Amino acid sequence: MKKLLSKYKQQFLESLENLRGYSDLTVKSYDETLQESSRYIEVVQEDKHLLINLMPYRVKIAHLNAKTISRKLSTIRTFTEFINDNGEVCILKADDTIKVAKTLPKPIPHKHILQALEKANLEETLIITTLYTLGLRISELSSLKVTDISEKWVRVLGKGNKQRDIPLLEQTKELIDEYLSQNLVNKFLLEKNGERLSENSLRYIITKVFKRVALKVTPHQLRHSFATGLLNNSARISDVSELLGHASMATTQIYTKLGSALKQQNYNKAHPLCMNESNI
Repeated sequence: MKKLLSKYKQQFLESLENLRGYSDLTVKSYDETLQESSRYIEVVQEDKHLLINLMPYRVKIAHLNAKTISRKLSTIRTFTEFINDNGEVCILKADDTIKVAKTLPKPIPHKHILQALEKANLEETLIITTLYTLGLRISELSSLKVTDISEKWVRVLGKGNKQRDIPLLEQTKELIDEYLSQNLVNKFLLEKNGERLSENSLRYIITKVFKRVALKVTPHQLRHSFATGLLNNSARISDVSELLGHASMATTQIYTKLGSALKQQNYNKAHPLCMNESNI
């Protein structure tokens, strides 16, 4: 059964590089984790699915810090999802999550987004602009239908089939209209050969655009930029939480922590008692 996993591993690593735009170092890290875990995990054929028992591997890495363990387990989960997407059925056993301290989101400065858009074609511009001005998850953009878009609002079906309405900027609507006037679509805003653009295809396009300006950017960072931009310009946190489709306002509050961290950095740079002698 482990031979089956080995068969998919190279395809998986290639997809990380070609579709998700991961760096050679990141792909190498994934490869090393999969090689390491393959020596300890137990793989059993049960009925019509593979059962992958992670417990022996978890015992092996139990001495590592929580963040490292979480990263290694996440690699295996992502690999398992890839296998499932390619026709096999894999179920993980002993896949309890590890609690790690939350890191602050990393939004992209507005000026860098504008620099990337200067080098983007119409489709690329539409993808980046809709993520940035609507705060969508990549899955929500992939499944966005033309009928969900009105003159001033976009209706989004988010996690848990929860609907939310997001205001549509005039310039974003004009961009959508221009794109639709040049591209025949059946159902979804972004399609290829009559099918909606997959999340992996969207990730690849975004990676490619920002690579032109020497930046590595994920789709979720554009969502972070949307949220922090609103909060930094005095939007109410309850409104931002609703626009993001967060189930709890506590999730949105991480962006206020980011604002506090930036204020602290700016304070340290600006206050005379915090400045280095070379800056005085």
